[in-house]
Amino acid sequence: MKKHTSSEAILLLQDGTVFSGKSLGRIGTKGGELCFNTGMTGYQEIFTDPSYYGQLVVTTFSHIGNYGVQAEEVESDRIQINGLVCKEFSHHFSRNTAQGSLQDYFENAGIVGICEIDTRALVRHIRDKGAMNAIISSEITDIEELRRKLDEVPSMDGLELSSHVSTQAQYDMRPAEVKYRVAVLDLGVKRNSLNNLVQRGCEVKVFPYHTPFEEMEQWNPDGYFISNGPGDPAATTVAINSVKQILEKNKPMFGICMGHQMLAQANGIATYKMHNGHRGLNHPVKNLITGLSEITSQNHGFVVDAEQLKNHPNVEITHINLNDNTIEGIRMKSKPAFSVQYHPESSPGPHDSTYLFDDFIALLEQNK
Repeated sequence: MKKHTSSEAILLLQDGTVFSGKSLGRIGTKGGELCFNTGMTGYQEIFTDPSYYGQLVVTTFSHIGNYGVQAEEVESDRIQINGLVCKEFSHHFSRNTAQGSLQDYFENAGIVGICEIDTRALVRHIRDKGAMNAIISSEITDIEELRRKLDEVPSMDGLELSSHVSTQAQYDMRPAEVKYRVAVLDLGVKRNSLNNLVQRGCEVKVFPYHTPFEEMEQWNPDGYFISNGPGDPAATTVAINSVKQILEKNKPMFGICMGHQMLAQANGIATYKMHNGHRGLNHPVKNLITGLSEITSQNHGFVVDAEQLKNHPNVEITHINLNDNTIEGIRMKSKPAFSVQYHPESSPGPHDSTYLFDDFIALLEQNK
C-alpha cells in the first residue's frame, strides 16, 4: 500500500450499490463483511475488538477521530477491522491525553477507509437488505475490477476465524492476592474481560484456541472463561469440543458472545446468521431471573436458535433482547455453566452488566 494522500474513494456493496467519498488511513483496497455500529464513543475499542476481525465497520455516529488514540484504550494487540466507513473523519484531535491521531494510527496499521459519504443512507440500506460483503478502494476506480476483487471476499457463513485472532502462546495475569484460578479459552478475548477477572482476585491463564482440554486442565483451574471472538460459531468446532469436555468435568464456566454460542452448540443447540446482527452500546436486555433490564454493549452477527431452546431439557433462557426477543443469555440446569451473548466487560461502557463477573465469582466460590 502507498502512503496516504487525500484522494477519492469508492465503496462497492455486494448488491452493486456504490458510494463515493474521500479516503482515510492508507491508500489501498480492502474487502470484508459490512456491518454498522451505533455507539457514540469508544471507536478505538471497537477497532481493536477481535470480534470485528476482517470486517468493514460503518460508524453511525457522525464524528470519528476527534479525540485521537491512546494505548490504554486498545482491546487487543492490533487493529482488527479491515476498513472503516464514516461520515466525518477528523485528522486532528483535541484530547490532551491522546498520543496520536487516528489517521496516523490507521496508516501505521495499513487500514483503509472512506469518509464523507451519507452513512445514514448506507445504514438504512444494509439495515433493510441485510449484512453483506463490500469493498473499499482509494486506488482503483474501475467498478468492474472492484467487483472481481469483491467476489474473492469469503462469506462469513461457515468461516472459522478465532484461530486467526487467538494468542499464539499461553500467558498469565495475576492479582496481588490470588483467590481463584481461571483458565481462559481465547477465541478473540478483549483485554478488559481479563481485567475484570483479575480485579476480582482471579489469576488467569490465557490459552490459545487449539489448546487441548487436558493441557488446560493440567493447570488445575477453579473454572473456565470462554471468550468472545469472530466468525461462524458452527465452524468453531475445536472450541465446541473443548466446551463439551469442560461440561463433562463439571467445573464452573462463563461464556460471553462467541463463548455463549459455544455453550449452546456444545448442548446441540444451533446458531444462525442474523439479518444484521447487534453492534453498539445501547442494546436493551432483560434478565429473566431478576426481572431487571440493562443497557448492553454488543457485537455479534450470529445468534442462538430460540426455538431449539424452548423445550431443551438441560438449558434454560436467562436473558432476552428487548428489541427483537433474540436470546441474550442461557444457563445449564444441572451444571455450573452460564453465558451471555453481549459484552459485560463493556469497554468503554455502559457498565450495567459487570454484575455477571460477580455471578461467576460466586459460582467459583460455591464449587471450590
